[in-house]
Amino acid sequence: MPGTILLVDDNHEILTGVRVRLGAVGYQTRTACDGQSGINSAIQHPPDAIVMDVRMPGLNGLQAVAELQCRPDTKDIPIIVLSASLADEESALDAGAHFFVKKPYVGTELIAAIRAAVGLKSVPSQGGLE
Repeated sequence: MPGTILLVDDNHEILTGVRVRLGAVGYQTRTACDGQSGINSAIQHPPDAIVMDVRMPGLNGLQAVAELQCRPDTKDIPIIVLSASLADEESALDAGAHFFVKKPYVGTELIAAIRAAVGLKSVPSQGGLE
């Protein structure tokens, strides 16, 4: 069963494209235009997964991922980082992202990462073994 995905990106065209693609396969979406707004949205209404851009004004995506991973109320939300730079992949995973998808993304790759992320959330923790 698809869930709710929080999309965080300062590019309106990318937000719209991802939102349409996810809606077509049954996901509900919410959007935020920067890292701080994404954190606030995740705290107020925890999504099943977050798709986060790296390069945004103010609090960037890597900073937002690190912040979300440090908070007890958001640390279990799976995060997929989108970036045009493969150089961001290691930094994104180090910050706590679960998946990395390169822009321009292939729709099937992004949807597969989201499905895997939502699946991560539904698997109970094994007493700290992750």
